[in-house]
Amino acid sequence: MSVLVTGGVGYIGSNTVLALMDSGETPVIVDDLSTGFKDFAPAGAPLIQGDIGDPDLIRSVFETYDVKEVIHFAGSIVVPESVEKPLDYYLNNTVKSRKLIETCVAAGVKKFIFSSTAAVYGNPTRTPIDEATRLHPISPYGRSKLMTEWMLEDVAAAHDFDHAVLRYFNVAGADPKGRAGQALPAATHLIKIAAQVVVGLRDGMSIFGDDYPTPDGTCVRDYIHVTDLAEAHVAALRRLRAQPGSITVNCGYGRGFSVREVIAAVERVTGMDLRAQVAPRRAGDPPQLVADSAAIRSELGWTPSYDNLDFIVRTAIDWERSLLAARGGSPS
Repeated sequence: MSVLVTGGVGYIGSNTVLALMDSGETPVIVDDLSTGFKDFAPAGAPLIQGDIGDPDLIRSVFETYDVKEVIHFAGSIVVPESVEKPLDYYLNNTVKSRKLIETCVAAGVKKFIFSSTAAVYGNPTRTPIDEATRLHPISPYGRSKLMTEWMLEDVAAAHDFDHAVLRYFNVAGADPKGRAGQALPAATHLIKIAAQVVVGLRDGMSIFGDDYPTPDGTCVRDYIHVTDLAEAHVAALRRLRAQPGSITVNCGYGRGFSVREVIAAVERVTGMDLRAQVAPRRAGDPPQLVADSAAIRSELGWTPSYDNLDFIVRTAIDWERSLLAARGGSPS
């Protein structure tokens, strides 16, 4: 029996595939390679290139690999881009997810883990944010993910279909063993951009707004190491197998760092000046997103291993240097 991982050679998906294999699971990957990399598929994890919105393909994968559970990562994730291209996000994140869920129900797949986001909360009025906080997304990205959460809730009410919704806060870092990380050159994640500055791929970086209602005027986020997040998916799979019912949990550590604090951490770890310049705000950025992590700890028995900003930064930079070396460059 296999676990289907959609988007399994992307950033979070590839790290989760490794965590699944490390725990003795047998993952099979479907990815269209639009933002994933085929080299990230480890030996023993079959990679099928294709669209998760193609029911014939997904049915074939279910039958060939005896799939009974699905972890669904595939989708589009850049908030400002979603403001510019909302229909693309509703197609990739909502319409195709509906097709995948429909195919699962028809095939008798009864366990489903969904990659959601803290963006479903929008601009919350309280911090930290627990799962009962009002859902009011302010970007097409957040809305497209919330629509899928609603579909899962309704499908679970009508069918034998337990699911886990994992609402990610800010994911960062790379596999400590150097096996996987964020590989997109044009990524928009703060720590990824800072790592690119460190290795000489960028001349400097921007702080998008310094007039937010936060202690230093820059956005505050809860940064979770990608390996801890991957382990949360393994824990969610175990939870769905062990007892009936669906769950929704935030994925974060429960404390936030501002953009300036993250930049300071990178400068502290590397001894470099990142030459960060203030730029206008980006569309769709709430001032502060920090998780209440009580539910993930109690519901999944999850305990993070890498709750340390300097460690997160260090693994991201080590990964960026390895990428540069693999592409024929020389780390600075």
